[in-house]
Amino acid sequence: MEDVCEGKDFSFPLEEQRVLELWSKLDAFHEQLRRTEGGEEFIFYDGPPFATGLPHYGHILAGTIKDVVTRHQSMRGRHVMRRFGWDCHGLPVEFEIDKLLGITNRQQVLDLGIGKYNETCRGIVTKYVAEWEAVVTRTGRWIDFKADYKTMDINFMESVWWVFGQLWDKDLVYKGFKVMPYSTGCKTALSNFEAGLDYRTVPDPAVMVSFPVIGDADNAALVAWTTTPWTLPSNLALCVNANLVYAKVKDRSNGTVYIVAESRLGQLPVKAKASGKKQAPSKGSNAEAVQGGLDTESYELLAKIPGSSLVGLKYTPLFDFFLELQDTAFRVIADNYVTDDSGTGVVHCAPAFGEDDHRVCLSAGIIEASGLVVAVDDDGHFIEKISQFKGRHVKEADKDIINAVKDKGRLVSKGSIEHSYPYCWRSGTPLIYRAVPSWFIKVEKIRDQLLECNKETYWVPDYVKEKRFHNWLEGARDWAVSRSRFWGTPLPVWISQDGEEIVVMDSIEKLERLSGVKVNDLHRHHVDDITIPSSRGPEFGVLKRVEDVFDCWFESGSMPYAYIHYPFENRELFEKNFPGNFVAEGLDQTRGWFYTLMVLSTALFGKPAFKNLICNGLVLAEDGKKMSKSKQNYPSPMEVIDEYGADALRLYLVNSPVVRAESLRFKRIGVFGVVKDVFLPWYNAYRFLVQNAKRLEVEGLTAFSPIDQASLRKSSNVLDHWIHSATESLVSFVHQEMDAYRLYTVVPYLVKYIDNLTNIYVRFNRKRLKGRTGEEDCKISLSTLYHALVTTCVAMAPFTPFFTEVLYQNLRKASSKSEQSIHFCSFPSTTGERDERVERSVTRMMTIIDLARNIRERHSKALKTPLKEMVVVHPDSEFLEDITGKLKEYVMEEMNVKTVTPCNDPMKYASLRAEPNFSVLGKRLGKDMGKVSNEVKKMTQEQILAFEQSGEISFLGHCLTLDDIKVVRQFKRPVDVSEKEIDAAGDGTS
Repeated sequence: MEDVCEGKDFSFPLEEQRVLELWSKLDAFHEQLRRTEGGEEFIFYDGPPFATGLPHYGHILAGTIKDVVTRHQSMRGRHVMRRFGWDCHGLPVEFEIDKLLGITNRQQVLDLGIGKYNETCRGIVTKYVAEWEAVVTRTGRWIDFKADYKTMDINFMESVWWVFGQLWDKDLVYKGFKVMPYSTGCKTALSNFEAGLDYRTVPDPAVMVSFPVIGDADNAALVAWTTTPWTLPSNLALCVNANLVYAKVKDRSNGTVYIVAESRLGQLPVKAKASGKKQAPSKGSNAEAVQGGLDTESYELLAKIPGSSLVGLKYTPLFDFFLELQDTAFRVIADNYVTDDSGTGVVHCAPAFGEDDHRVCLSAGIIEASGLVVAVDDDGHFIEKISQFKGRHVKEADKDIINAVKDKGRLVSKGSIEHSYPYCWRSGTPLIYRAVPSWFIKVEKIRDQLLECNKETYWVPDYVKEKRFHNWLEGARDWAVSRSRFWGTPLPVWISQDGEEIVVMDSIEKLERLSGVKVNDLHRHHVDDITIPSSRGPEFGVLKRVEDVFDCWFESGSMPYAYIHYPFENRELFEKNFPGNFVAEGLDQTRGWFYTLMVLSTALFGKPAFKNLICNGLVLAEDGKKMSKSKQNYPSPMEVIDEYGADALRLYLVNSPVVRAESLRFKRIGVFGVVKDVFLPWYNAYRFLVQNAKRLEVEGLTAFSPIDQASLRKSSNVLDHWIHSATESLVSFVHQEMDAYRLYTVVPYLVKYIDNLTNIYVRFNRKRLKGRTGEEDCKISLSTLYHALVTTCVAMAPFTPFFTEVLYQNLRKASSKSEQSIHFCSFPSTTGERDERVERSVTRMMTIIDLARNIRERHSKALKTPLKEMVVVHPDSEFLEDITGKLKEYVMEEMNVKTVTPCNDPMKYASLRAEPNFSVLGKRLGKDMGKVSNEVKKMTQEQILAFEQSGEISFLGHCLTLDDIKVVRQFKRPVDVSEKEIDAAGDGTS
């Protein structure tokens, strides 16, 4: 082994660069794959990011989790194919191109030409690929960029066609006209889970509008409340709840008569009184008779009306844009979606702009499925039909529409409301709800299967699966998978001119066979013009492809099949190893990728797509806010890596709440803390070994060569046995926790192990390690330390791939049988030779030493002052045997005492006191708590000892266990000893 520098001179970033050079020279990643080829497959699915932006901490976090798990599995002998993937299609790419080319509407794309537009999209898809590869490689992640997959590759797209073809054959696809979240910024409909990605609290106008009932004796008007005034020009019906009671009231100031739900009367506007103050309703008979807070000074109650009797009433339209529908429209209908917890109990229905509006209007015959007019175009502007506001963006027209309603004398009140509203996750513009034609997957039909498949998966943390994801699946709706866009995988649906004949292409071969055209690219500008002849004969013309493309979430959900071009290739590989073993992404993917994976795999195979999943939380700025480039409220990842090294960043992220789907406030000092608390103590133990191994050579002795572990187990030194057992425990723990995908438990255990290695093994064995107890004993202790360090490095290599490689490359020089890289080593196997007794005894010895130090400090007795006697009180005879036997010399030397005396009778030096555990008992005992508490406090020494022995005791009919009562031990000085002669400290357990 070569000499090493002091910890303060060790540059983590510089050493990591050298390791990267070594890996490159060895072609280490591919060599590891070659070595495990033929072994059990461990299938890992890597969710594809978009390469239109640079990687951030969220990507590094997910990448680290993936790397730790896959490296560990590789070291267990499994073959882990790791191919990087790129999401190439969809809104994120088109949005960038629209900004680049100044495109603001659909027609501009058609004028430019779909081919030119798509090729421009293709050109920016790989814009940051080089930067991604540099950052990912620098973080230590092993993944194949050369054999990557892209969702725009023809093989990937063909598999996506196959997936859709299978769903079509299973009758899980239909074309529908559905009101969906719609982004005017991106000019496309979004799926429900996309709509849930960006909710913001914003102010919106809130207006009450009157709708005069035709033929009403009192000239009454129904009053509806809305926060979307732009939908009022499309009003075709009013909806009430037939089970609610409505009230007809008269405005005393102007004689206007309104109808609203009885429980919502308090929402009607009240005129200011002469005093200028709004007055509370008087306590007259009317006020007492009406619920909802009617102001009887402003309004007179005329009648109560059951909601059912309002159904069928006709009313005067607000605008005249849809008068051609007056035979069926402009009437009152009923549905239970109308509630009385907000608004007026009367809902204005614009069937093209509300999911419930569309449903109830269709059901009541207000509109026909094929006859719906959508008065807003793809860009969010009113069409020609809405002549008064044509060409205006809907949200910008709100104010003018309110004024138009006011001019018609139909505005009852105007205000604003602050509420949670969905925004487009890509363009940042407010969404509207708009009826669009789309192709749907029948998710509702397989909802029960989805819930069953979810039960077959294992999640960390499990509450995300059991609550968040389960709830999302429970409310799953049919999924609109088509987008009226350009850059994406085209829907493989060809339809005849009369709509009677539909052919779905599930392969390129099928398209080529039916069309007679050679196909080399599946994008729109290559397949849109391909037609196929009708199977019914030439008189029926040809079938043309529908214009839509797939939602990019459908593509990423198809990834388990498409990235290996299944079923056209790799059939055996897929079918033997599905579901996949492991996926990992952020919490937001419960409504994104995790969801689409689950839907498609359940629909295709009746199985989940994955067996194990780690869900991480969000990495926030130090102030708890979202990381923002413009605000510069966080250090760049490469800046942190260049200062502290990638391993420190990896451990910092893995050892945080973010791996349990909670949020992490990123603190630069936290990364430094990992260097200080983990790596430097670890390095110092390693350096101490190297220094003393080199000393053997300097002193003319034989060069250090580690004694084999089988021989070392015969050592008579108790701490040799202890560190061997503690190392076995570490390996066993890492193995156990990695099997359970609990990465966050490993680092605390490692920190404690390294602390024990340096502060117990190295500290207490300095004489042996420095050769002061003889050459043979020195070699035994150095070899023991050597094997502990090598084993620890191998076990932890997946977590800290750089640091462990640095140590290993020097340590391997002392052994002729070692691998070229630590990452070619097998994960350490446990021999099962743990000595739990010695581990427990050493832990207790350290507790005793800490307690004894406290006593010395309390009395200002320096360690150089010898003390006559240390009495160790503990009921465990085995421990007392160890502490006064093989561990005695360490205690005596460390604490400078002349004798160590055992005592197995705690009552000789302690008195016992029982206290009720209020936090546990409070809820359970209720009003009996006070009486039971008094009984517990009165417990005698004998009762407490008997309670500890039996584990339970009863008071006033309540059985209390060891969790319910705290037993406190207090030092009791023997009667024949003075205060100056003796003092004590304890941990409360003996």
